[in-house]
Amino acid sequence: MPASCCETDYDALFDGRAARRELAAYRRSGAGGTTLRLVEAICDAGVDGARVLDIGGGIGVIDHELLRAGAGHALLVEVSPAFIQAARQEARERNTLDRIEFAQGDFVQLAPDIDAADIVTLDRVLCCYPDADALVRLSAAKARYLYALAFPRDRWYVRLRLRIENILQRLRGRAYRVYAHPHARVDALIAEAGLRPAGETHTSAWRVVLYERAAAVSAAQAA
Repeated sequence: MPASCCETDYDALFDGRAARRELAAYRRSGAGGTTLRLVEAICDAGVDGARVLDIGGGIGVIDHELLRAGAGHALLVEVSPAFIQAARQEARERNTLDRIEFAQGDFVQLAPDIDAADIVTLDRVLCCYPDADALVRLSAAKARYLYALAFPRDRWYVRLRLRIENILQRLRGRAYRVYAHPHARVDALIAEAGLRPAGETHTSAWRVVLYERAAAVSAAQAA
């Protein structure tokens, strides 16, 4: 079995201190970067009453934002207990604990016990996972309507930056690694799951894509 993110010093990087720092930044400035781009794209497509599955969602920024925008329910799957604790704390502050659930662990291992959702999100998660095939296949299969991803661009300078990051992690004695999975392979896996691109934006380092399930769109158009 491929190594999961749970086995690669994940907790050493995404600990209580990091969770508190991210929560403070979110409360101070709101969603930003790729997270904001994903939220805006999803909201433009419609979220009223939707069920959200947020994979590797950290402190739950996507969940909090989509629930605020009208989503009905969210499930946050996150490896780090500290980040789940921070997400739960924020949900308590927002009075949304009755509309959000938390699952601690590696999504690929938990997938058989997780229900499908209208919207599935992975914001900067593929770059932390060694087995892109398993993660994409299993997560895309859960998306009834929308599938939203942010992952590293397929550019030489991005690959160089990730290579340097991996060297630094190795020098620190950590097993944690980052990955630039080929876009063609990711897109092919998502297409095999019956999803097609509905919108795409970029930053210098990140590709942000919203996919939609073709069958769901055809049904909506027919109605």
